[in-house]
Amino acid sequence: MSPTCLRHEAQREAHMRQSIRAAQKEGFQRIAIVCGAWHAPVLTRLDDEKNDAAILRGLKRVKIEATWIPWTNSRLSYRSGYGAGVTSPGWYEHLWHTPDLTSIRWVTHAAHLLRAEGLDASSASVIEAVRLAEALAAMREFPMPGLVDLHEAIQTVLCHGNAEPMYLIRDKLEIGEKLGEVPMETPAVPLQRDLENRQRKLRFKPSASIETYDFDLRKETDRGRSQLLHQLRLLNIEWGKPQRTSQKHSTFHELWTVQWQVEFAIKLIEANIWGNTVESATAAFVRHQADTLQSLPELTELLDKTILAELPGAIDHLLNSIQRRAAVSADVRHLMDALPPLARVARYGNVRETRAESILTIIDALFERIVVGLPGACASLDDDAAKEMVESINHAQESIALLNRDDQREAWRGVLRFLLERNGVHGLVRGRCCRLLLEQKVIDDEELQRLAGLALSPVNPLPQAAAWLEGLLRGSGLMLLHQDGLWVALDRWLSELPSEVFIELLPLLRRAFSDFEPSERRAMGEKVGGGSFHRANLATAKSGTKACDIDEERANSVLPVLAHILGVKYDGN
Repeated sequence: MSPTCLRHEAQREAHMRQSIRAAQKEGFQRIAIVCGAWHAPVLTRLDDEKNDAAILRGLKRVKIEATWIPWTNSRLSYRSGYGAGVTSPGWYEHLWHTPDLTSIRWVTHAAHLLRAEGLDASSASVIEAVRLAEALAAMREFPMPGLVDLHEAIQTVLCHGNAEPMYLIRDKLEIGEKLGEVPMETPAVPLQRDLENRQRKLRFKPSASIETYDFDLRKETDRGRSQLLHQLRLLNIEWGKPQRTSQKHSTFHELWTVQWQVEFAIKLIEANIWGNTVESATAAFVRHQADTLQSLPELTELLDKTILAELPGAIDHLLNSIQRRAAVSADVRHLMDALPPLARVARYGNVRETRAESILTIIDALFERIVVGLPGACASLDDDAAKEMVESINHAQESIALLNRDDQREAWRGVLRFLLERNGVHGLVRGRCCRLLLEQKVIDDEELQRLAGLALSPVNPLPQAAAWLEGLLRGSGLMLLHQDGLWVALDRWLSELPSEVFIELLPLLRRAFSDFEPSERRAMGEKVGGGSFHRANLATAKSGTKACDIDEERANSVLPVLAHILGVKYDGN
């Protein structure tokens, strides 16, 4: 223990002894001392009052307030973070109230919990679990099963070896959910009083009914209400929930639904360990999370929420944590996923008077590492990893579009172009890169037709070709409707597929078309059967591309399947 900690402990114990002496001087004979066992031995040494006074001399007097809080089983347990906590309060309560048939009733309670969650727990399984627990206790030479024996038996028999249901039993049975009571006249905790003061000041009365508010952040009262709600949300007190609205896109407006719930009073008591005011408690809790969170996207998301809560000190601490994590992070996906919150802060931070300069420095560092590392990160991806990579690429694209900086835009387009032309990249990633470049008008119609011909050529594996198509078409089918070159390339590719291969690829094709709007799928069906499809082939032939002879009978046999993929009706005409 450091010298500072030793001095602090000595001061605490000296104050305890002085309090005992004060009680003795008042005439009390039987004095109960509630303290940690660590301090008990030194509290009986009451003969050296002068030394204790010397230890406490010079300390500033600070006004304090005390109150009682309702105790819960979770606070009694080690899970609360208090090292002297009770391991399993619910189990000890069960032993106290159930001296006989302890094992049978404990396993029965566990079975009731599992059944309430929709899990199978028969009476026969309960009997078998009790027998197994008794056998385990006998093997360990115990007179009766203990908690370890019962848990092993429950996991083996009732949970079929799965560990996940045991978390439910741990939380609701072994620890329990009981809540203590305090008298009505008990003073409120400081955090609750501060919240009530702010509610009165902002004329923001809590109500059990659901109410909707539209805050104009240019008004002091509305901004204060928004600030309070954001701070409480960081403390996991969801008094208000922000809503999306399509009517007002101004960054000065926030739409909230607000409803006060009874359990928020308990959460306020739990949050009081972080500070005596809402602002100080939120700032301390955010700093704690900044020191414990390891994921860069989680940190940047927390930064976004903290800026909305307007906590300058916590923001600076978070920025330092983000810089440290970003400097050592080697996961390009995490770097891309971390960009959107930072971009929103840099773009809209001035609404809440947040300095964007410090954010831009972090964004520049992340972007440089993304540009360098993305090509290598996209090599040799399986299907699941490719889906995750596409989502991260979308996040980066969203951020770059939001920041609207020419240097970043050009560098990003260069990376997308490189991925598009690289053979070792998964088809889904290449298709998405093609779509993003097309939307930015980096690729024209002729180039798109060339790329489609290459991606859908017979030399490419069919699953990769289907994945390329999915990446290209995901999100909207308008491109397929308006790009005749792409339409012809897709038609040629589908026509050349053997029937058994076509059936095998059908789920992939359905997934590629699943995001289209009904109107888009209907237009595609009309294009297939209404003649514009043939005009597209004719236009391709006139442009110099050799048109293939169409076997009408074979083409008609494909149309019902194609209509099924597109989700449109086919009447045979």
